[in-house]
This record gives sequence, structure tokens and C-alpha cells, in this order.
Amino acid sequence: MVASISKKDGRGRSHSRPMSEINVTPFVDVMLVLLVVFMVTAPLLAVGVPVNLPDTKAPPLTASEEPLTITIDSGGQIFLQETNIELGELVPRLLAIAENGYEERIYIRADQSVDYGTVMVVMGHVNAAGFTRLGLVNDPAQTE
Repeated sequence: MVASISKKDGRGRSHSRPMSEINVTPFVDVMLVLLVVFMVTAPLLAVGVPVNLPDTKAPPLTASEEPLTITIDSGGQIFLQETNIELGELVPRLLAIAENGYEERIYIRADQSVDYGTVMVVMGHVNAAGFTRLGLVNDPAQTE
């Protein structure tokens, strides 16, 4: 919307010129809408397969990059990051990732209802493929 400022000349006629100020109200409205959208969607960006991890008193680890995780859910399904895969496909995919220069620790997340044998079978396959830097993920215990 452009407003005009009028000036009267000596004969009573007015000359108008456009006002060159920016109306910031629509800009503020858009910014507030974007803020609300980001506030609503930020909690939905949690990455991973939902599992019920066991509680421990171990302190949380800090990492600068997203680690490579193998997840075993309560149904015994295996996920590499968020991709559901079979046990036979796990080692070839890990080897393909290692060819691209991945040398960090591989984390294994298992639902607490998964039996110990299933976790050990997955760890055995990964270890037999030459990946020796493995870590188990758990939920930190809540202090009472």
C-alpha cells in the first residue's frame, strides 16, 4: 500500500508524491508464522527407530556427528540407521559404508525386551566383518 503526501502549490492545486517507507507489519506476521511452524516441527525431527532402551547410571556420550547406529526393535527387526534390513544384508552395507571412509564407533541399540542372544548374534556378525569399535546404547537412569 502506498500512501501519498500532498503539497499545495501557489494556485491551490496539490501535488502528491509516493511515500517511500516500508510497511513492516506483513513482514512481522510472516516471521511469527515461520517461528510457530519451526516450533511445532522441531520435536518431530527426532531421528531413529523407537525402542525401549534399558536404564543405566552411565553418563551420556557427546558426539559432534550423527553416529552410525544399528537398532534392534522389540519384534527383532534390524535397522541400519532408519532402514529396515535383514541380518544377511547388514555386513555388506557396513562394508560399503566403510569404503567411504567411516572409521568411527558403531552403536547398537536394542529394545530391552529383545533377548541377549539376538543382540549377540548381530554383534557377532558385525565383529566378524572387522568392525571392532562397537558400543551399546542405553537410557540414562533417572536419579531418585
